[in-house]
Parts: sequence; C-alpha cells; structure tokens
Amino acid sequence: MANFIDEFMKSYGPEVTQHMSDHFGVDQGTVQKLIPQLAPLILGGLKRQKDDQGGDARVDHILNKYGDQSVLDNIKDLVSSKASDATADANLGGLLGSGGGVQAAQVLGKSMNIDPSKIMRMIPALAPLLLGALSRKRDTGGAGISGVGSLLDADGDGSIIDDVAGFLLKGGSGQTGGKGILGSLLGGLFGKR
Repeated sequence: MANFIDEFMKSYGPEVTQHMSDHFGVDQGTVQKLIPQLAPLILGGLKRQKDDQGGDARVDHILNKYGDQSVLDNIKDLVSSKASDATADANLGGLLGSGGGVQAAQVLGKSMNIDPSKIMRMIPALAPLLLGALSRKRDTGGAGISGVGSLLDADGDGSIIDDVAGFLLKGGSGQTGGKGILGSLLGGLFGKR
C-alpha cells in the first residue's frame, strides 16, 4: 500500500496538493502532509470491503462504479466540484464505516492544526482520485484486479491495520494526548478503544 501511495504522490501529488490547497484554503505544505495520511484510511476501507463483502470481485465492482480514470486527466475540475458539493460525505457512503471519515478528520485536524470540517470535505475529493489511480493501475499497469487486491494488503498477512500503522509511523506522525494520533485513528476506524 505504501508503494502505491508513494507512486500516487509522485505522479499526481503536486497537482492534487495545489488544487486542494486552492479550493479548501489549507496551505500546500500541510495538504502535502495530509494526503498520505488520508490515503491509507480510504484504501483501508476498500480493503475492508474486499475482506467482508466479496473479495476481489467487490473491489472490481467499486473501481468500476467509482474509480473513473478520467478524473486524473482533469484533477482541477474534480477538486473544484467536490469542494462546492454541500452533500459530500466524509464517510464515503460507508466505505470508512459509520463515522470513520469524521473521526479521522477530527484527529488529524487536532494534530495538524486544521479545521476538521475542511478535512471532512477533502476526503470525498481525494477518494475518486485514489480509486481512479487504482483503476488505471489495474487496467493499464498490468496489475489486474488480483494485483490491486494484493497491494491493499502490503505484507500479505490479511491485516490492513499493521499496514496502515506502518505507513503512518513511517511518516513520523506526532503524538496527541496519551494515545497518539495513530492510536486514535486506528482505534476509531477499526472499532478498538
């Protein structure tokens, strides 16, 4: 998963960062740090769908329905439309659980000194870009759907939790309170307190 996020940031990160900064009123440096922390949460939701709702076929269905590759050719318009969409759902229609997106926004907002409501609006703008990049990897990168499924679980042990934890720790996330940002995010997202 970390390799995919690194690839995404290298290929699309500068443009995504610029447009998100412009449309959500958050400085580019902060957005650049935020995207790699939100991406594992979105991909973790996709992995949970894979594990709980039908395997690679479920991932394929989600990518076919929501992973339009063409959004990557016009990132500015996608971010602009999502930024002005008052009905945008930070939980991505349940992909992040019943409150995972909201909770992640609150924790990240506190740790990065950003208004959580801005992060809640950024999540629905980032998700179609990530899903579009996954579709592009599936269709033109030679990975196929099984390759996409395997990259969602980077170490192949069937658990996304340690993959997300490893990625966030690699990014050097700071501590907030007694639990730390990582514990708060993962605890809320995966139902552990």
